[in-house]
Amino acid sequence: MEPTPPGPRPAPARPTRPVSDADLPFALRVAAAWSWRTAIILVVAWAIAWALAQLSFLVIPVLVAALLAGLLSPVVGWLRRARVPKGLAVAITEVGFIAAVAGLLTLVGRQISIGFAQLWDEALAGLAEVQKWLAEGPLQLTADQLEAYTKDAQRLLQTNQGTLVSGVLSVGSSAGHFLAGALITLFVLVFFLLEGERIWRFLVGLLPRQARPAADGAGRRGWASLVSYVRVQVLVAAVDAVGISVGAAILGVPLALPLGILVFVASFIPVVGALVSGAVAVLLALVANGLVNAVIMLVIVVAVQQIESHVLQPLIMGRAVSLHPVAVILAVAAGSYIAGIPGALFAVPTLAVTNSAVRYIAARGWENSWETGDAPAPAEDAGPVPPSS
Repeated sequence: MEPTPPGPRPAPARPTRPVSDADLPFALRVAAAWSWRTAIILVVAWAIAWALAQLSFLVIPVLVAALLAGLLSPVVGWLRRARVPKGLAVAITEVGFIAAVAGLLTLVGRQISIGFAQLWDEALAGLAEVQKWLAEGPLQLTADQLEAYTKDAQRLLQTNQGTLVSGVLSVGSSAGHFLAGALITLFVLVFFLLEGERIWRFLVGLLPRQARPAADGAGRRGWASLVSYVRVQVLVAAVDAVGISVGAAILGVPLALPLGILVFVASFIPVVGALVSGAVAVLLALVANGLVNAVIMLVIVVAVQQIESHVLQPLIMGRAVSLHPVAVILAVAAGSYIAGIPGALFAVPTLAVTNSAVRYIAARGWENSWETGDAPAPAEDAGPVPPSS
């Protein structure tokens, strides 16, 4: 019996080792690193946004105070250069601002009380014209049909009386919240104007030492952009308000001055504010003076807004804040979706500040100045984050 030939020898087992990053493609490693870092940033951003939303009753007044500080800090600086003590300069500035706002509101209230009676009479006359058109126009509605529709409207109001009452109560509650927010804003504004530099240095001091130069320079660049934005926006809003209110006064539209104030305030909300204030102007002209007058008012509104969009914004705002119109529209849309009217109001200044700060950090502009000891000295009389230039 012949011996069985030996079979093939088993291959020696290869030594095993754990899979390391070097075994993965470089592109995959880079994509994974970007992915988890981006995910962490988004989660942190969402958490911050959620916390700010919960504290909106404090956050919004503080942000408004920052905008007002950017607007009023040049006045404080001018008074300081006139050798007025800092505390007195801040007091004069804030009291003057409050007096100006109070006087403007008083004037608007008087104009509304005077013009409301005229507007009410004209609205009733316009309603009578509408009823006449419904009866004699192409619809040919009879008096019984008009009376039936009127009763249906009254019945609808009675049915939703509870909803209307709750709406009025919510308006009263909102008015109380607005008053409280205004008081917080004025209180914070005093300290922004009086001790803004100390507040900013305290915040920068909370960061690690190696991050302070970059944070300080970026914050000052962002503050400079905010100040420029507020000043230019006030100018643009004033031009819009004067143009539309003067046009309304020439056409004999009632409440021209309150309409101008509305246009001025609404101009701080890009895109949306112009549409709302323009619609109110046209509606007032329609109710008070008829269709032809409303069409002329519409032409005036469109002309003023076109001058703003194609002349003022590119020449003035484009130099002050380097933002593309598409970025502005997207920022307003995102801000209004996230936080409503306050989000739309603060979207563009937030984007402007972020843009300036990121550009400064990307250019590493702080390195030479801080290494050589030539860092710009803070402006003594500016707001919470004074510009470095």
